[in-house]
Amino acid sequence: MSSPLIDRQVALETDDLPSRSELETWVAAVLARHEVAADSELTIRFVGDVESQALNRDYRGRDRPTNVLSFPFENLPGIALPLLGDLVVCHPVVVSEAEEQDKSLRAHYAHMVVHGTLHLLGHDHMEDTEAEAMEALEREILASLGISDPYAPSNRDSDTEDERADA
Repeated sequence: MSSPLIDRQVALETDDLPSRSELETWVAAVLARHEVAADSELTIRFVGDVESQALNRDYRGRDRPTNVLSFPFENLPGIALPLLGDLVVCHPVVVSEAEEQDKSLRAHYAHMVVHGTLHLLGHDHMEDTEAEAMEALEREILASLGISDPYAPSNRDSDTEDERADA
């Protein structure tokens, strides 16, 4: 199986972002459970609070930074491109959440990338049944990567709770 093509963009100065290899591993784990070409393409952009807040405000009406935003690509009728879309990950929010939840930054980044990629593939959590199905899939994918349940009571993501209806 080939790896997904990831355009890794970094819009801030920091040394503790996931590597391209880690991103490819996490995205590939999601794609392996879907009927999507393994060589699909997506952009993952790491940003600070200002850019995250502006995008969250402009596209979702929420005037605050958030952990991950997903922008699915919509193919034109009759044209099939292997583009999944864009993820925008707010580094300061992810760092803060990982510290608050007492989990490793890598594990939380993996969760955000898996969560965001599932959104790009059409999964959602607007309704309780959708949320339960999406969370179960996240748990399964993360477990396959050796990462513990991010929704266990001690790992519950406070922002993800608030964002359930939004992300």
